[in-house]
Amino acid sequence: MSSNLDDIQAAGSDTRPPMLDRTDYESWSQRIRLYYRGKENGLQILQSIDQGPFELGTTRNTLGTTPEGGVLLGPERPRTYEDLSDTEKKRYDADVRATNIVLQGLPKDIYKLINHNIKAKAIWDNIKMLLAGSENHSCTPGENINAYYVRFHKLVNDIRNIRMTMPNIQLNSKFVNNMSPEWDRFVTAIKLNKGLKETNHEQLYAYLKQHEKHAAQD
Repeated sequence: MSSNLDDIQAAGSDTRPPMLDRTDYESWSQRIRLYYRGKENGLQILQSIDQGPFELGTTRNTLGTTPEGGVLLGPERPRTYEDLSDTEKKRYDADVRATNIVLQGLPKDIYKLINHNIKAKAIWDNIKMLLAGSENHSCTPGENINAYYVRFHKLVNDIRNIRMTMPNIQLNSKFVNNMSPEWDRFVTAIKLNKGLKETNHEQLYAYLKQHEKHAAQD
């Protein structure tokens, strides 16, 4: 019974979007996009994550007419929800709904990393960087350890640039778990002896660099 319930939650339902699986970002992103499309104004909701939020812009109130018959306008001011047309209100409402839906599909630990974002596109892009990005930074068999470290370090900098914080143990786990098979025994040694909580990925790189020749022989 519990297995069926898990399957339903993973796939999503009419009332709950599919829950993110950290190991299968691509599948989740496709399923939640289908979930969006099934909602009222689904295409506008998708615009929120693909193109960004609707911008309210500015307007000027009409104060009257000039003696010559022209329109007399007040100073420029930010537009409010009441200033929007019915079509614009639907687009604005779609932004709010897009944010609510994607947040409902996140596990608690992922939600905590990005809960400073309130716009659907920012949340969507950050999840992609965090999960899909790490898949693209896996170490390939035979790859130079320095090349892998440089790519991974760039990913870490990108994560920090978007003000996302990740504990050391999570970054370190991502770093060593994406190593290619020839590094397996050294990764095991790290997990057993060095620990992933007290160190950082720069120190792990320095340790692995010392054993690059042995890994190449393996």
